[in-house]
Amino acid sequence: MANSGWSLGERDTVIDALQRAVAKTPDKVLADFEGETYSYLEVESRATRFAHMLAGLGINPGETVVSMLDNNIDAIVCWLAANKIGAVFVPVNTALKGGFLRHQVSDAGAKLVVCEQDYVDRFAEISTSLPEVQYLLHRGDWKGAKMAGLKVEPLDRHRGSDTSAIEFRPMPSDLSALIYTSGTTGPSKGCMLSYNYMCNLARQQTRAAPITDKDILWTPLPLFHANALCTSFISVVLANATVAYTPRFSVSKFWPEIERSGATAISILGAMGNLLAQAPENDAQKKCFGQIHTVKGNPFSEEMKSIWRDRFGAKQVGSNGYGLTEAAVVTSLSAGEYAAPGSSGKRVPEFDVRIVDENDVELPVGEAGEIIVRPLQPDIMFQGYWKRPEETLKLMKDLWFHTGDIGKFDEDGFFYFVDRKKDYLRRRGENISSFELEHTFLTHPDIEQVAVHAVPSEVIEDDVKLTAILKPGATLSEEELCRWSIDKMPYYAVPRYIEFRDDMPRNPQGRVLKYILREEGVTASTWDIESSDIQLVKR
Repeated sequence: MANSGWSLGERDTVIDALQRAVAKTPDKVLADFEGETYSYLEVESRATRFAHMLAGLGINPGETVVSMLDNNIDAIVCWLAANKIGAVFVPVNTALKGGFLRHQVSDAGAKLVVCEQDYVDRFAEISTSLPEVQYLLHRGDWKGAKMAGLKVEPLDRHRGSDTSAIEFRPMPSDLSALIYTSGTTGPSKGCMLSYNYMCNLARQQTRAAPITDKDILWTPLPLFHANALCTSFISVVLANATVAYTPRFSVSKFWPEIERSGATAISILGAMGNLLAQAPENDAQKKCFGQIHTVKGNPFSEEMKSIWRDRFGAKQVGSNGYGLTEAAVVTSLSAGEYAAPGSSGKRVPEFDVRIVDENDVELPVGEAGEIIVRPLQPDIMFQGYWKRPEETLKLMKDLWFHTGDIGKFDEDGFFYFVDRKKDYLRRRGENISSFELEHTFLTHPDIEQVAVHAVPSEVIEDDVKLTAILKPGATLSEEELCRWSIDKMPYYAVPRYIEFRDDMPRNPQGRVLKYILREEGVTASTWDIESSDIQLVKR
């Protein structure tokens, strides 16, 4: 059943929302970073000062600013400052290195990068292939060698002192951020997100899991993802609440941090929820029973939801929604609504969602097919892929966005996600491009051909498997290849499984049939990283 027709809907920007909150509660704590707190007014003032500094460095409206920062106040200030002057914020994953990092920074075309001191060397390694980058401002102390054509300076020298009001005001339809999503058949692409897209996502998630000005929302999710930016920060600003960030997720530190922060709601991934549900009891956990009333996150099985309710006293667990960076969220439920087991909510008022066959003919209730969506309000879906109009148009057949995912609706309107798009991988909360992984492995001198694909994981999301053909005479071992890859790619993309074969299943045209490799999964001849002493470090 289709939703109602076109409407204007609510329209907002994070800049306007923050200024409204500052006028209402200037001294209230907005952000808490493990005890380091910042009021609404202080966040606003820091962002204004840095915005003036960015303008002084020649950053103009519509230009990009790349951020490679951990969860700290500067990650938020950099975002808000860029948006205050109409620049486009580009947060990149802090695990990126080598070609993965070069591609995104180069593709964004940024003149300025802000990063942690620990990541400067990664930029030094690729600086000659980043001709557009002019400035690199780093947190902390870095004493490396100079980079030709690039000014590398401490961020502390550029925090600014001008707190005068900035005349420019972004419109809800303006481009706010690029969030890079991993491609499946090509390099990762920047999704262009408007201010209103990000605020709408925050409003949707608050509708599904309400918070008030009395709440403290805690999250370990990184500020380079839309989840932590929208679901956490903007949601909190709209509610005049407080957000508490931690640098990274830790089972052992979770309950002590919940006790310290006073968190009443949390935003996590389903896999994190599983680990916490299975962890031993501790004193902090017992003290906090019932303190957390809402757990945001997907996916949560019905069993895990019950454990969180019974063991930890949470009232609302899981989000029951479906969406993707290009269009989030398109199915969901308001707080308290009944969710059919295994479902991901119902169509939201903001989007029309259909299930179609290969000819775009809508399928009957109960039949699975491709999920296609279109907005019913302006500026709530992505504006396309940055610098890739042709690729955008490919997915906008008949002016419907074709997700490539498979789903179905039942007779009561509940939506069920059936399968991932072809060649798509998701591991440890991160989307992974099989194309980029394969390109990296093909640079190894002993590799003839590779295929990267997903295999089921015992912790809900995918594990990554590399199936490879060695060049004649090569004596490379699976463990040697794995160790080689650690320095070439993000920690979360390093394959858990590696298998060497003489050939792979192919179609008549010689193309590798990945669906067969996925079905075969972990074979008897597959090497597993967990059988070795390799420890992946989250950096």
